[in-house]
Amino acid sequence: MKNPKTVDEYIDLVHQAVYEVDELRAVIEDDPDRNGMILPWVDAMDKELRGMYETMTSGTYQFDPNGPDLPFMEIVKRFGPNIPFKQLLNVINHTHRFGLDIE
Repeated sequence: MKNPKTVDEYIDLVHQAVYEVDELRAVIEDDPDRNGMILPWVDAMDKELRGMYETMTSGTYQFDPNGPDLPFMEIVKRFGPNIPFKQLLNVINHTHRFGLDIE
């Protein structure tokens, strides 16, 4: 997966991640064995991504060059094998920290 080159592409990636979280939640909610273990971190990731998307669409979002990882990356590090869209989250985090892939 390539890093986004424009702000619109970046916003689209975050929107896609929100959609992916919704899809993951739908699968988990139908599986009571995994529901209690996975749902709390899915909820946390959902809240963070939706908040990020809101700041992007309102125009208040700011990149954080060379700053810390986005908060949801702790979840990715801990539960990565259970997150089918892990690569998408890594690209979002990288872009947040290092900016758009402007050639």
